[in-house]
Amino acid sequence: MATATSQTLRFQSPSLSLSSKLPLSSAFSVSLRPRHRGSRPLVLVVSAGLDAKPTVLVAEKLGDAGLKLLKDFANVDCSYNLSTEELCTKISLCDALIVRSGTKVSREVFESSAGRLKVVGRAGVGIDNVDLAAATEHGCLVVNAPTANTVAAAEHGIALLAAMARNIAQADASVKAGKWQRNKYVGVSLVGKTLAILGFGKVGSEVARRAKGLGMTVIAHDPYAPADRARAVGVELVTFEEAIATADFISLHMPLTAATSKMLNDETFAKMKKGVRIVNVARGGVIDEDALVRALDSGIVAQAALDVFTEEPPPKDSKLILHELVTATPHLGASTMEAQEGVAIEIAEAVLGALKGELAATAVNAPMVPSEVLTELKPFVDLAEKLGRLAVQLVAGGSGVKTVKVTYATSRAPDDLDTRLLRAMITKGLIEPISSVFVNLVNADFTAKQRGIRITEERVILDGSPENPLEFIQVQIANVESRFASAISDSGEIKVEGRVKDDIPHLTKVGSFDVDVSLEGSIILCRQVDQPGMIGKVGSVLGEENVNVSFMSVGRIAPRKQAVMAIGVDEQPSKESLKKIGEIPSVEEFVFLKL
Repeated sequence: MATATSQTLRFQSPSLSLSSKLPLSSAFSVSLRPRHRGSRPLVLVVSAGLDAKPTVLVAEKLGDAGLKLLKDFANVDCSYNLSTEELCTKISLCDALIVRSGTKVSREVFESSAGRLKVVGRAGVGIDNVDLAAATEHGCLVVNAPTANTVAAAEHGIALLAAMARNIAQADASVKAGKWQRNKYVGVSLVGKTLAILGFGKVGSEVARRAKGLGMTVIAHDPYAPADRARAVGVELVTFEEAIATADFISLHMPLTAATSKMLNDETFAKMKKGVRIVNVARGGVIDEDALVRALDSGIVAQAALDVFTEEPPPKDSKLILHELVTATPHLGASTMEAQEGVAIEIAEAVLGALKGELAATAVNAPMVPSEVLTELKPFVDLAEKLGRLAVQLVAGGSGVKTVKVTYATSRAPDDLDTRLLRAMITKGLIEPISSVFVNLVNADFTAKQRGIRITEERVILDGSPENPLEFIQVQIANVESRFASAISDSGEIKVEGRVKDDIPHLTKVGSFDVDVSLEGSIILCRQVDQPGMIGKVGSVLGEENVNVSFMSVGRIAPRKQAVMAIGVDEQPSKESLKKIGEIPSVEEFVFLKL
C-alpha cells in the first residue's frame, strides 16, 4: 500500500537559499566525506578542481596557527585596514576572503569578485557584516567559526557581570586617582538574583552554566532553543516579556538581525524591573543606545556593562561610554590567547575545506545536514543529479522547462527524510546542461527561481522496512516536447526514474518502459521493434568504433512489440556511429544522453 504526500518548493528568503554564477571548471564536483558520527552538522559544498594554488585574502589579523594552515595550501595575502575601494580592487584576484567583525563584505565586494570568490570566512560567530543575500546570489559560500571563542565570550560575560555588580572599573579608577571611596562603591550580590539570558545559543548556555555556579536563578528567552537542552542546564525558557519583567540582571547573546535590531528600546526598558542591570557581549545594535542612556538616567537601569557598540570604535564623546554607570570594554569577548588561536584554526580549516570541495561544518548560507544523513544519502545525491541531467536532455529544443515534479518513494515517515540535498542536485542537473550557469548547493534554489522553474516534491510512502532511505527517485518535466517520444509517460510528462543498487545509481524507467542501466559514462536510448538480433546489431556498430558498452538493458511492452534499449557507454560515439544506429532497420528513434 502506498500513499503520497506533496510539497511545493517555495522561495522566500534569499539568505537561506542553496547558491549562483560561480564560473567553475569542468572538474566541478561534490565531495562527500562526513566526519565521525555525533559530530557537528555538516553541509555539502561543490567546488572545482584547482589547477594552481588558490589565493586567500586575509583582511584582518589572524592567529599564526591559522595562517600556517592557509599557507600550506594557498597563496596568502595579508592586507589589513583596506578601504572598500581597495577591497573591491583586490577581491577579483582572490578565491577566498577571511575577515573578522571590522570588514564589511557588501554586495559591491561580491560583484567586484566577478565570480571568482568561492568562500568568505568570518573569524568569529556573527555574520552581520557579510551580505548573505549577495553571497548566495553569487554562489559564494559563507562560513564562520562559532565554537572556538564560545567559552571566551561566556567568560567575558561573567567577568562583566561580576565587575558591574561590584563596581570594579569605577573603584579601580577612583583608587588610581588617589581617592578611597569605600562607601560610594558598595555593590550588589549575585547569589539568589535572577539572570535572564536573551539568546540561548552556545554562548548563552555557557553563561547560564557559570551563573548557576554563582548561585543565580537563570531563565532564558530564545524562540529557537529546544526546551530539553535548557532543562539539561537547569534553565527555564520563558517569554520575552516575562524575562525582562522579572530579571535582576539581563545578559544579551542574540545575533543582530532585522528582528533583534534595537530590541532593547524605550518601550522594553519601561517594562523592566526598576534597578535592572544589563550585560551585552553580543552585538551593539541590539540595544538602542540613546534609549539606554535615558534608562540609566531615570534609574530604570541601574548599571550596564558593554563589550559591543553600534559603532565601533564609538565616538569619543559618546554619552553612553562616558556614563558613570557604564562599564565598557573594546569588544574583548573573544580576546583570549586560546580563543584567538582556536578561531584562527577553525576558520582556516573551514575555508580550506570549502576550497577543496569538502564538507563545511559551519556554512551559514547553505542547509545544515547531519553527517549521518549525508552518509546514507551519498549514492542518492549522485542519482539525483544524473536524473536531472537525463530529464533535461530529453526536452526538445525550444521547450522551456518551467514545471518539474520530483517523487521520492520511501518507507520512512515524512519527517525522517531530508530531501534538500537531493532537490539541489536535481536542480543542478536540470540547469547546467542547458545554460552557462554553474550551479552549486549554495545557489540551486536561487538559480531555479531566477529561471522561473517551479519544483514540487512528492513523497510516496511505502510499506516495508525504513532501513534504506529511498526506494526510487522519479523526475517529471511537464508541458514540454521530447527528443525521445518514448520518454513521455501516459500522463504526458517526460519521466525518468532511478534507484541505487550496490551504491551505484541506475536508470530504471524511461517514460512507461522499464529498463536497468548503470548511470556511469553516458547513455544511448533506442526505441525499436522487439525482435532477435537488435542488441547485437547496435553492439557491433559501437564495437567497430571501439566504444565500450558498460551496460545494456531492454524494456518492452510485450514480446515482438515496441521496446526501449538503454545502452551505457564509456566513450562518446561519433556522429557517424550514431547515424548508423539510427539506420538499423526496426530502430524507430534514438537519443544520446551525456552524463
